[in-house]
Amino acid sequence: MAERELRSILATDCGSTTTKAILIEKQGDVYRLVVRGEAPTTVEAPFEDVTKGVLNAIMEVEELAGRKILDGDRIMTPQTGEEGVDVYLSTSSAGGGLQMMVTGVVKSMSGESAERAALGAGAIVMDIVANNDGRPPHEKIRRIRELRPDMILLSGGVDGGTKTHVVELAEIIAAADPRPRLGSSYKLPVIYAGNKDAIPEVQGQLGEKTELSVTDNIRPVMERENLGPARHKIHDLFMEHVMAQAPGYRKLMDWTSAPIMPTPGAVGNIIQTIARREEIQVVGVDIGGATTDVFSVFEDTFNRTVSANLGMSYSVSNVLAEAGLPNVMRWVPFQIEEGELRNRIKNKMIRPTTIPQTREELMIEQAISREALRLAFEQHKALAVSLKGVQQERTISDTFEQSASGETLINLATLDLLVGSGGVLSHAPRRVQSALMMLDAFLPEGVTDLAVDSIFMMPQLGVLAEVDEKAATDVFVRDCLIPLGSSVAPTGKGKEGQIGLKASLELPSGKRNLEVAFGSMVLVPLGVGETAQAQLEPQGRLDVGSGPGRPRPVELHGGVVGLIFDCRGRQPFELPTDPARRIQKLVEWIEALDVYPAAESSRPVGAR
Repeated sequence: MAERELRSILATDCGSTTTKAILIEKQGDVYRLVVRGEAPTTVEAPFEDVTKGVLNAIMEVEELAGRKILDGDRIMTPQTGEEGVDVYLSTSSAGGGLQMMVTGVVKSMSGESAERAALGAGAIVMDIVANNDGRPPHEKIRRIRELRPDMILLSGGVDGGTKTHVVELAEIIAAADPRPRLGSSYKLPVIYAGNKDAIPEVQGQLGEKTELSVTDNIRPVMERENLGPARHKIHDLFMEHVMAQAPGYRKLMDWTSAPIMPTPGAVGNIIQTIARREEIQVVGVDIGGATTDVFSVFEDTFNRTVSANLGMSYSVSNVLAEAGLPNVMRWVPFQIEEGELRNRIKNKMIRPTTIPQTREELMIEQAISREALRLAFEQHKALAVSLKGVQQERTISDTFEQSASGETLINLATLDLLVGSGGVLSHAPRRVQSALMMLDAFLPEGVTDLAVDSIFMMPQLGVLAEVDEKAATDVFVRDCLIPLGSSVAPTGKGKEGQIGLKASLELPSGKRNLEVAFGSMVLVPLGVGETAQAQLEPQGRLDVGSGPGRPRPVELHGGVVGLIFDCRGRQPFELPTDPARRIQKLVEWIEALDVYPAAESSRPVGAR
């Protein structure tokens, strides 16, 4: 499809509540977003036809763009003159998205590999069933029956190794005789991606009872993962079985020019595309009302995690429970009683669609978001691991006792780009608030570019990358990402108030020498598209990427916020334990970056 030049692209993302449509056109040598429309998703009663919401969103695009795209209930493809579009693409998370169970012989090895494969394909992993998970067989069987996943990924054993344990897992699935979540008229899809020598036994157990597909082993040898074939198979079966059962999806599948992708899988796809094309290390986060997704590409390895109970509305009380009240309170820059803070958080859970109306409410919501993001990132680091140590000789009992696969791949010192999306980040009243939330939650080290997704186009651009990579990256860079600017954050410990970092900057406006005290933050204006050559000189044992106390020449990038010099320390980052001193420091940083202008303190946060 990419062989012929595309003039126009229409793409939709069918979310659980809203269907979003975007129109992209080629303007000169680059592709640009033209307009965006949205409408309520119609997969549930009374409509029970996802295409109704899609057509409504496209009608809004037609009206805004002033061009004809629909002929009745048909999308006109390819473009003829100024009517129609060359391709139509779609992603979907309607109906709860793709919900899977995964299995592995050893939970921390093949179980984790199966989880990474499923998450990378855009699934929500409901549970991991493993031979060593401590549950008796009848509990595992009951669990599979209760959850009714859309799909099961069965893995375990290296090629040529023992077959007994993975065959036991197949027997448990067969005994559960699981029913799929969407409809009982078809067999549950099961993907076998384990020891190839056990294929005949697994087929014997599951061939009649399930829709069994066999693909390459996700862990063919102990020290290597092979997740690609399983991820591709998950995408195929998502289309053939899961989406085919959802109301109206068969019709939608006939309209699209490429297979429909699960929304999170598409987001992962654009993150991987950008990392590969720009040769950079990337972390992306999407924080929603109920869940928080984290995506990363380090050392050419892609990982995605879903923190299913960390969100800003429906799951906001879970954030409080998991983080603990003291961790939330440490980010609130004013005195507040614990009971009042608890009540405010519970009110948000009861009324999940409300938005903050005062500056204090906004500060509390953004304090909670820091902990939701921090916890989601901790979970991501725990799953995004290397396979170190697996080459060692071990007995079977040693293998079953292994608790971790290896060290995390997430290296904040080499992180080039941190992208935030989701309401609390994309729609913060001031972009500098988004920047500070990400700095506090992720604590990037050295030099890192910060950005937010303006209107959450990443799903549509992810599926577009499968068809035309240039079009997807053009729009991602020019219309999707809002650059906030570079952050400079020395690691190590310094003495409060003493100079921690010196910097010589060559700005478009001229040269500037900067001294940043340890424990403080400084904002230097630098606009979108502007760059600054900088010589960074960390003081004492502080390090900006070249070693403790060693200078580093870098190019810094501007944005809607500017350059942020964050000399608060890393490894560790510590807030004062004394409440009055802590609030004093928070206020100092807020004022340094002009996060919440004092003139707006008495107005509703949306006022200008």
